Amino acid sequence: MEEHISTEPRINERIHVNEVRLVGPAGEQVGIVRIEDALRLAREADLDLVEVAPMARPPVAKLMDYGKFKYEAAQKARESRRNQTNTVIKEMKLRPKIDSHDYETKKGHVVRFLKAGDKVKITIMFRGREQSRPELGFNLLKKLADDVAEDGFIESAPKQDGRNMLMVLSPTRKKSEARVEVEAAKAARAADRAASAEEERRQEAELRAAAHAAAQPKKKRGPADNMDPDIDL
Repeated sequence: MEEHISTEPRINERIHVNEVRLVGPAGEQVGIVRIEDALRLAREADLDLVEVAPMARPPVAKLMDYGKFKYEAAQKARESRRNQTNTVIKEMKLRPKIDSHDYETKKGHVVRFLKAGDKVKITIMFRGREQSRPELGFNLLKKLADDVAEDGFIESAPKQDGRNMLMVLSPTRKKSEARVEVEAAKAARAADRAASAEEERRQEAELRAAAHAAAQPKKKRGPADNMDPDIDL
């Protein structure tokens, strides 16, 4: 049975009816019982009697730990909000006769937005006589879509909007997946930095040890040091 807790659920003595259809704490159907008996069962089980379907005839009430129920519901709501993906639409503006260097720069920004899991609205701005050449904007948008096809796809096809031409690109990956990849990349970079720092510390320790050994005074050789140790004196 699907449960619906109203905004102001009636609990225990706040349930002003003669009888209820009672549901046990594990979801089992107890049946229609008098409200006095339902309240007695709630007290004996140290649980709350909560009206979950007040519009039913008779109303449906359930035995539950209402405090625990509210806590778990709040936890689920927080988890749902945490996992919810917020769609962000970035915007990139281009001119129909953009030069190759600016185009590559703008394309790089579009790719970065798509890799981050964001949508991108591409706006081609026409000025003066350019408005009589809509094919310039259309061809530029098609070229851009082809160039970033690995990271995004056309969600909204090119269309004229006054003096501008618009197109919307959507990322091929979800924002959550992009976030995981970004976090993994950050962890990898942190591990590389830690490894480099450890290698630098090792090299410094070796240099200090070598410098310390070189600074030690050498022992002067005496006459006995030059003798064959196997010769008996």
